[in-house]
Amino acid sequence: MKNVLETVTVSKADYEKFLSENSDLRNCVAELTAKVEWLMEQFRLAQHRRFGASSEKSVSNDFMQLNLFNEAEIASDVLVPEPELIEIEKHFRKRKNMVNEKNLPDDLPVEIIEHELPPDERVCLECDGDLHVMGRETLRRELKLIPAKAVIVEHVRKVYACRNCEKDARGVPVVKAPVANPVIKGGFASPEAVAHIATQKFVMAVPLYRQEQEWNRRGIDLSRQTMSNWLIKSTFDWLEPVYDALAEMLCLREVLHADETTLQVLHESEKPAQSKSYMWLYRTSGDTDKPIVLYEYQSDRKAEHPKFFLKNFSGYLHADGYEGYHDISGNIKIVGCFAHARRKFDEAVKGLPKKDQANSTAMVGKRFCDKLFSLERDFSGLAAEERLEKRRELSKPTFDEFYEWLDALSPPPKTGLYTAVVYARNQREYLERFLEDGRLEISNNRAERGIKPFVVGRKNWLFANTPRGAKASAILFSIIETAKENELNPYEYLTYVFKNAPNWDIRRNANNLERLLPWFAPDSCKAKK
Repeated sequence: MKNVLETVTVSKADYEKFLSENSDLRNCVAELTAKVEWLMEQFRLAQHRRFGASSEKSVSNDFMQLNLFNEAEIASDVLVPEPELIEIEKHFRKRKNMVNEKNLPDDLPVEIIEHELPPDERVCLECDGDLHVMGRETLRRELKLIPAKAVIVEHVRKVYACRNCEKDARGVPVVKAPVANPVIKGGFASPEAVAHIATQKFVMAVPLYRQEQEWNRRGIDLSRQTMSNWLIKSTFDWLEPVYDALAEMLCLREVLHADETTLQVLHESEKPAQSKSYMWLYRTSGDTDKPIVLYEYQSDRKAEHPKFFLKNFSGYLHADGYEGYHDISGNIKIVGCFAHARRKFDEAVKGLPKKDQANSTAMVGKRFCDKLFSLERDFSGLAAEERLEKRRELSKPTFDEFYEWLDALSPPPKTGLYTAVVYARNQREYLERFLEDGRLEISNNRAERGIKPFVVGRKNWLFANTPRGAKASAILFSIIETAKENELNPYEYLTYVFKNAPNWDIRRNANNLERLLPWFAPDSCKAKK
């Protein structure tokens, strides 16, 4: 006989009475309801990460968006008359070319192609007389791009001797012309070749195996192993001293930024290939005209690494909420990142159903953060002392109001709002620190922008083979990103270093080493904008 399911309908009052009399069942229902809500929140957030825009920018940054209570009456002024409307005649505008001669360098070489009649057609159609050139007209100008090409550079040294000594049959002195040292002794690489390979990988994110394929298509058998050896050898010989000098100068600053991201190193001692290693970033803030961006490879994320790297540093360090930075002792004050706090509220908003987002508690927290960021944009053109005064006048009241609002909240656990509130509460000591000094920034976005080129490159070349290769990559990234921050062309700057470093004894001559720093590079290394 088949089982028959019978549906019984009960009233809401009877259902609630039943639950009240069965506390265990009531607790079970509450627990399951909370789990379902959490899972739905995670599902909506995952859907947004997969299909939605990755930008965390608010829909509108005008006054109405930033006002905490979204009251239109505050922004209105009844005394202002309605504007008069005038009719504008319809017109058309010619579309401008994205590339034209105005935004090209003035020193680009010009190749002239003259179009002329064949000799047998230079005959007048009226009298059969010879035609002569009466003028020229320029029809168009084109931008011609020439792919990278390989050239063999052969160094030939002249040897000199004395004719008089040869005649007198005495000992003949022999003088040889001086020759600059190569970037790699006994190697086939030129400074330009190493600089090109480095910029292709660390600026354009082209892995060595793709470069190998490109050269092979041109008939040049240049293996990825050879290119890797060239990069590693040149980096440790000539770029590492520059890196060490920059690191020493970096720690003399009073305001720095730090961040870290993961890296996979295949052949690391006592670690499986799938394990995580880390690339740490340290950089100057916006208070200097000589920016420095340095990467450091480490096999793990222990706090001892930033502690050792910054052992000679004293001042403010912008960082995220990672506890490893907070464990750094000494004269270092951690400055929290409000962008991370805002991101928590932004994720809490995105985890809610669309209809509930606009008036949610999480949106209120996000608008508090937006207000603080809006004030910082208003202060961006001020000097440090003036910025500090404005922060104390305008930002601090908003900050205090934000935390009064936070203290009054009791969000349910295991929700996006709970995560955002707990993060903001725990980080208050560090988030409040930007109010102490006008040179400080409200977020650590400067470090996140600095580490982005490495993250983009990692998506293409995926991993490092050995710790030595990972360290070389850190040094190369540091030199290149520091060059970019100082408005240099990375290829020209690397070529300049690889040409001169082998001949300047930079490990023993501090003056010559200083000449290789980015801000002392010649004008030929500057990026052309």
